[in-house]
Amino acid sequence: MRSLSNVQLGTLGGTVCSVWNSFDWSNLAHTALMAVIGASVSYLTSRLLQGRRRRR
Repeated sequence: MRSLSNVQLGTLGGTVCSVWNSFDWSNLAHTALMAVIGASVSYLTSRLLQGRRRRR
């Protein structure tokens, strides 16, 4: 594997810094929380429906 030159490292560092700065971390946390809640509700609903199907 070849090493990166100073120009490549500078470009990579600038790109990482600009992307890091553009994230809104509160929205990211909110989205992750909503995904967990949605997955939980979906799982519980499928388990409830599966239980009702077995009884019949």
